[in-house]
Amino acid sequence: MNALLPFAVLIWPLLLGLVPAVPRWRPHALWILPLAPLPALGLALAGAPGAIFLPDLLLGVHLAAVPGGALYLGMTALVWAAAGVHAALTLPPGPKAGALTGFWCLTLAGNLGVFLAGDVVTFYLAFAAVSLAAWFLVVHERTKKALAAGKLYITLAILGEAALLIGLMIGAAAAEDLRVSSVRAALPDAPLGPFGIAALLVGFGIKAGMIPLHLWLPVAHPAAPVPGSAVLSGAIVKAGLIGMILFIPVASGWGSLLVVAGLIGAFAAALWGLTQQDPKAVLAYSTVSQMGLLLTLVGAGSSHVAFYALHHGLAKAAMFLCVGVVAAAATPRARLLTLTIAGIMALSVSGFPLSGGALAKLASKEGLSDPLVLALTLSSMTTTLVLGWFMLRLARHHATRGHRPVWPGLFAGAAFLAALALLVPWFLWERVTGLQGTYPLGQANILAGLWPVMLGLVAVAVLRARAMPSYPPGDLLALLEMLRARLILVQKAAPQSRRNFTIGHRRRILRILLRSRRADSFFQPWPHAGFLLTVVTLAFAISIWLPN
Repeated sequence: MNALLPFAVLIWPLLLGLVPAVPRWRPHALWILPLAPLPALGLALAGAPGAIFLPDLLLGVHLAAVPGGALYLGMTALVWAAAGVHAALTLPPGPKAGALTGFWCLTLAGNLGVFLAGDVVTFYLAFAAVSLAAWFLVVHERTKKALAAGKLYITLAILGEAALLIGLMIGAAAAEDLRVSSVRAALPDAPLGPFGIAALLVGFGIKAGMIPLHLWLPVAHPAAPVPGSAVLSGAIVKAGLIGMILFIPVASGWGSLLVVAGLIGAFAAALWGLTQQDPKAVLAYSTVSQMGLLLTLVGAGSSHVAFYALHHGLAKAAMFLCVGVVAAAATPRARLLTLTIAGIMALSVSGFPLSGGALAKLASKEGLSDPLVLALTLSSMTTTLVLGWFMLRLARHHATRGHRPVWPGLFAGAAFLAALALLVPWFLWERVTGLQGTYPLGQANILAGLWPVMLGLVAVAVLRARAMPSYPPGDLLALLEMLRARLILVQKAAPQSRRNFTIGHRRRILRILLRSRRADSFFQPWPHAGFLLTVVTLAFAISIWLPN
C-alpha cells in the first residue's frame, strides 16, 4: 500500500481538476481546492515512505520522495490547502472559477510531482505543469495589469522550459539512463556538460527567482489574486529550488556561482523592495531575497535547506494571505488582529530569537564558513527592513468595498499557517537537525538573532519619517525603461547631421526587414515551417547522441 501513496498524491488533484467538466458543478468547483493536497499531507505525515516504478507509463516512471521530501511535501500541501480555503471564500463563483479550479489542480500536481520524481521525464513533465499551468493563476482576474504580468510570466516560463529540456537531454544522453541520480552524476563529465548545467541553471533559476532571472516574481504577485500569490511565493518557487538541489553539481565551481548569485539577490532584492508601495510587491521582493538565501545554502552544500524552506513557505504564504484578510476586515479589531499575525510572521522570517525562523537560520548556519555565517546574520537586518516596510504598507491597505467574505474563515487560514510556521520547527528541531533542544536557548544564539533584527527595526523607524523613492515592480525592467527614456532625450538633443544618419540607418534596417518578410512568406505555410522545425530538432538530437 505504501508504494501506491506517491502515485495517489499526483492522481488525486488531477482527478479533482476534472470536476469543472461537469457543468452543474463548475460554478462552485472552488470548494474542492482545499481537498486536493490532502493525500500529499498524509504522505508527509507518514514520513514520505514508499517508492513506485511504472515501466509501462511514459518511458518508465519512478516515484519516490527526494531528500527532505516529507518537509517539502508537507509544507506544499499545507500552503495549497490554506490558499484553497481562501480562494473558495473570496473568489466569485462562475465560469472563471471552473477554469481556475482545473488549472489550480494541475499546477498543484506539478508542484508535488517535482518532489516525487525519480526520473528526468517525470520531473520535466511535473516541472512543466507547475510552471506553465500557473499562468492561469496570474491572469485569473483578466485585468490589463494581470494580462501584462501574465505575458512576462509565460515568456520567461517558456524560456525556462526550453533551457531545462536542453540541459536534461544533455545529461540523459551522457548518462544513458533516465534516473535523476544518474543524470546528475553524468552531467559534469558530459561532452556538453558545462552548457547543459548552465541551461539547467537558467531553467531552475527563473522559477526560483534567482537574480537576474527573477523579473516575473515582483510583476506577477501584485497582479495575481491573493491565494495565487500565496502559492506562487510559498510553494511554487520551491520547484526551482529542488531542481537546483537535484541536478546542479555544487562541488565544482557551480556551487560558488550559486552562493554569489544568492547573496546578491538576498541583499539587493530586500533593498529594492523599499521602493514598492503595493504590500504584495514588497513581499515579492522579500521572496526573491529569501530565495537568494536558500540558493546560497544550496551552493554552500548545507544539509538543512529543506528545514529553512519549510519555514519560509509557511510564513510567507501566511503573510500573503494576510493581505487578503486585511482587505476583508470590517472592524478595527479585525484589522489589528490581522496586522498582529502579519507582524509576528515578519519577525519570524527575520530570525527573531526563539521564533521558527530563528531555528531555521540556526540550523542553516551549521557547517558553513565564517563569512557565510556572517552574511546570513546580516541578512536578518535587511529582511527586517523590507518586512518592516511591508508592515507599514499593509497598515495603509484599506478594506475593500461592497460584499466582504466571511472574515473569521480567512483569518483562521492565515493564523493556522502562522502557528505552524512558529511551532513546527520546534517540533522537528532535534529530529531534523540532530542538535539538542536547548541549543536555540543559548545566550550567544539569542544575541546573534536579536541584534540584526533590532538594527533593522531602527532603520524602519528612520525610513518611516522619510520619503522613499517609488518605482513600479520589475526593477531591471524599470531601469531599462528609464534608460530608454534617457536615450530618447539624448537623441532629441543630438545635432541634425546625427539625426539624418540615424534616419538613414533606420531606412536600411527597414529595407532588410522587408526582404526578410518576403523570404519569411515561404515558411508561413505549416508544411514548410514544420519541415524546418523537424530538421533543426533532428540535427540537435543527432549532435547530442553522436559519440565523442
